[in-house]
Amino acid sequence: MHFLISHPEQNAESFWFPRARIGRALVDCCSLGEAVEVITRHAALRGPSACVVTPNAQHIVLLESDAGLQQAYTHADLVLADGASLLMASRLLREKLRARIAGIDLFEQLCGQAAKLGLRVFLLGGHCGSARLAAEQLKRRFPGLLVAGTYCPPRGFEYDRHELQAIGHAIRKTQPDLVFVALGAPKQESWMHRHGRQSGAPVLIGVGGSFEMMAGILPRAPRLVQRIGCEWLYRLLHEPGRLWKRYLIGNCRFLWIVLRQRAARRRKSHPSLQTSLERACGD
Repeated sequence: MHFLISHPEQNAESFWFPRARIGRALVDCCSLGEAVEVITRHAALRGPSACVVTPNAQHIVLLESDAGLQQAYTHADLVLADGASLLMASRLLREKLRARIAGIDLFEQLCGQAAKLGLRVFLLGGHCGSARLAAEQLKRRFPGLLVAGTYCPPRGFEYDRHELQAIGHAIRKTQPDLVFVALGAPKQESWMHRHGRQSGAPVLIGVGGSFEMMAGILPRAPRLVQRIGCEWLYRLLHEPGRLWKRYLIGNCRFLWIVLRQRAARRRKSHPSLQTSLERACGD
């Protein structure tokens, strides 16, 4: 890992955040403010390319079977809990997660800090035209924000060598400090891991559907709905055809993963109970 934060096993001199395990993901236990601070510091110093991933329940489910996503998470430099479901799971597992860090909030605050520090941002992905609209909205909200460029690759770009080269060229040519990647999971994580670091950008951040929200194409749930952890339900009601499988079936799979993890930990912490159960079953 090259980030200005690191973990104990790296023997780095920089400070580190403790991590919580949820499913196959190791999630950094930090606040939104701390995440913004370390990301902007690394970007301002033009450090080696680092990747930030923002897991939600869907990511945890995909990590069970997607080897490419597993690799991206293994080599990610910062892992921030995007979904409220991860915060709830951490409490069930008695982990140390402090807060949810929504991708849209991270995106907005980083752009605000970029405007103050003179950092250049690049918007990659989103639905056709949403990156441009989001950039216009951001520049109105944060006067002085330097948008180095936007790029919306066509569907199937991940299999097109020439398109992948075009994306890398666009980023290298504009030399941004922060690249926001909104390609959807697991494409955005895979692209950052396999190709993003080669662009030379100091920080690459997966932000999912943030461009559409920032552009006003998709509405965001009211604050009260966000606070009670039901933003997923609000999105499902607005896009049932696209999201019903992800949320209704996916959330059940996520719950099973968390409950299985909790049961495994209980067995490990109570070996005598496990032995008694095995004997009982044997009888």
